[in-house]
Amino acid sequence: MAPKQRTPKVSRNPELIRGIGKYSRSQMYHKRGLWAIKAKNGGVFPRHDAKPKPEAPAEKAPKFYPADDVKKPLVNKHKPKPTKLRASITPGTVLILLAGRFKGKRVVFLKQLPSGLLLVTGPFKINGVPLRRVCQSYVIGTSTKVDISGVNVEKFDDKYFSKKTEKKKEKSEGEFFEAEKEEKSVIPQEKKDDQKTVDSALLKAIESVPDLKAYLGARFSLKAGMKPHELVF
Repeated sequence: MAPKQRTPKVSRNPELIRGIGKYSRSQMYHKRGLWAIKAKNGGVFPRHDAKPKPEAPAEKAPKFYPADDVKKPLVNKHKPKPTKLRASITPGTVLILLAGRFKGKRVVFLKQLPSGLLLVTGPFKINGVPLRRVCQSYVIGTSTKVDISGVNVEKFDDKYFSKKTEKKKEKSEGEFFEAEKEEKSVIPQEKKDDQKTVDSALLKAIESVPDLKAYLGARFSLKAGMKPHELVF
């Protein structure tokens, strides 16, 4: 396609010579119809409101940049969604732990905490697993279930399991080289009582089902020749 040719603009007051027009100022006033516009607006030319100027930035950009990179915190616009619980995990389901200190132990699922973690217990009297939080990615849900209608777990939340952080005291030069005995963490008596309360109500439901106590006490393991993808839990 051929480019479009621009039509030259024709002035209403053509120049006779450079800087001198054909019509005078008063003639152009009538020729452009400015008198009619002025008469229409009460003898005054209409005035338009000035456009608001864009606000200047509060902080002016520096003229020079620092030699080292200044780290700025990233804005996280992601809104956390509540963790979806697997359909195979319901309150009272017996789970198999796959990682951590109690790997291979069977536990009873009590409820899901606001953080998305699962509240489970052994019970402690059967297999030594206390009340603790586990991630559902590291458990296997079985078809075995326990009636936990008599167990009250409203008291337990994420704050219940949080540890109190204490400031470390500065050691002197003599204490630094001395061998100090590590102090064992002491479990509060309140948590011991909560464990007994939960286990007492749970043990009644477990003992009413034959062989369930022995099943929870046995550790899960794979033997040679067993195919995990073919097992039915």
